[in-house]
Amino acid sequence: MQPAVFSVSHVRIPLRRAIRHASHARTNTDSLLACCVLADGTTGYGEGLPRDYVTGETVAGALELLGRSRVVGQLRADSWQAAIAAAEALQLASVPGDSRGIGGNAARCAVELAWLDACGKKYGQGLDSLVPRLAPELHQPVGTVRYSAVITSARGRKLRLLSRLYRCAGFRQVKVKVGIEEYDDLERLGEVRRISGPAMGIRIDANEAWSPDEAIEALHRLQGVGLEWVEQPCPVEANSGLAQLRQETGVAVMLDESLCGMADAEAAIAGGWCDLFNLRLSKCGGFIPTLRLAQRARLAGLRCQLGCQVGETGVLTAAGRRFAQAVGGLAAVEGSYDRHLVKEALTTRNLTFGLGGKAPALQGPGLGVELDQRAIERVTVRREVLGD
Repeated sequence: MQPAVFSVSHVRIPLRRAIRHASHARTNTDSLLACCVLADGTTGYGEGLPRDYVTGETVAGALELLGRSRVVGQLRADSWQAAIAAAEALQLASVPGDSRGIGGNAARCAVELAWLDACGKKYGQGLDSLVPRLAPELHQPVGTVRYSAVITSARGRKLRLLSRLYRCAGFRQVKVKVGIEEYDDLERLGEVRRISGPAMGIRIDANEAWSPDEAIEALHRLQGVGLEWVEQPCPVEANSGLAQLRQETGVAVMLDESLCGMADAEAAIAGGWCDLFNLRLSKCGGFIPTLRLAQRARLAGLRCQLGCQVGETGVLTAAGRRFAQAVGGLAAVEGSYDRHLVKEALTTRNLTFGLGGKAPALQGPGLGVELDQRAIERVTVRREVLGD
């Protein structure tokens, strides 16, 4: 098979509202949009969201890394099976000081998805077909994916309104961001529980806001709310305190920023740091690495959530949907906020979830979506063609 042509663009996506949590606030998102054109003209797209506070990546750094990674020479195939094998074997150049092996994950995700989208179209295979091929023990296809709701920095009247809206719309789960300076978490969560009712699954995400001692104190205060779990209560460097936190509070712990690759997973399992992994395609390096992390979690008796990153466009939404519609046993699914959040979703099809967070499984080859070329032009800041 002749080599494909790869280009990667820096795109800036404006958000419909500002998003704030304990570690960051943003009004737009800077992302990578990869394009793969096979020799016969078949075109695929992928997306990655470099976040320096998650994997240490920036857009400029990711583009530089891809420029020296000889991507084109690694991605060649004459069948769908060979395309999958090439995608799993894809390695980017080393990143100095990257002891966790995660310094190129968003960049890798963008390129991997573009390759799989293009090859999936060429060979008539959807991305969800990777699950029974690579992880048959996880394969449990569904016709409808059910997403959970989220409350970020809302409080007071807005928080009460959102709580009522989510309950009336039929959502089963809601995540509330906590640990924001000058916010009363107990008051906010009490309101959410009172309005949402006892059947609503409520979980919290601290985005590394607390030290282990602060987290233990906070969780003791919040236990009466009835929490499913707490996500990333402490900074990555405080991982060793999570085992004690679990023991003293009895609250299940989910890792997010602390869980970006297989080395992180192995350390977490060995240290007894968590009960759940938050898997996000971009921070974990793509569809296949994320699937391998789900496998590792299952083997260790841990559960997984499929999460998302703020500002994902329809490209990552579609990839996440194909993952969620094929992988069984997910504790929660986040994402598909598209037209609720981004002003340019980039896809011609509206992938935004409906009432109760419900969204239909995607069909067709590759990601199962087409992109709006005019929208891409509107948001492109810079474009680079990758060499062999």
